[in-house]
Amino acid sequence: MTPVHFTFSTAFLLGLAGLAFHRMHLLSALLCLEGMMLSLFLALSLWTLELNTTNFSISPMLLLAFSACEASAGLALLVATARTHGTDRLQNLNLLQC
Repeated sequence: MTPVHFTFSTAFLLGLAGLAFHRMHLLSALLCLEGMMLSLFLALSLWTLELNTTNFSISPMLLLAFSACEASAGLALLVATARTHGTDRLQNLNLLQC
């Protein structure tokens, strides 16, 4: 494994570990998801540069567009839960209550 691959896989795993173990606030969970998407974007961009083909050149842009849509949906959910519940703590969010 090259140092570049090790760096990107470590960044992805750190984001995944942060998402799995440190989910106190919705904002921290969304930041961990964004870190994971950023490491995937950089890894996919370097992978397409290493292949030197034009077949996969659109893949990083599609991933970036989907991550922007995911970030806007997450921010909308964060604002909606902060307005209705008064906080963004994940312990206070109960899906069984209206």
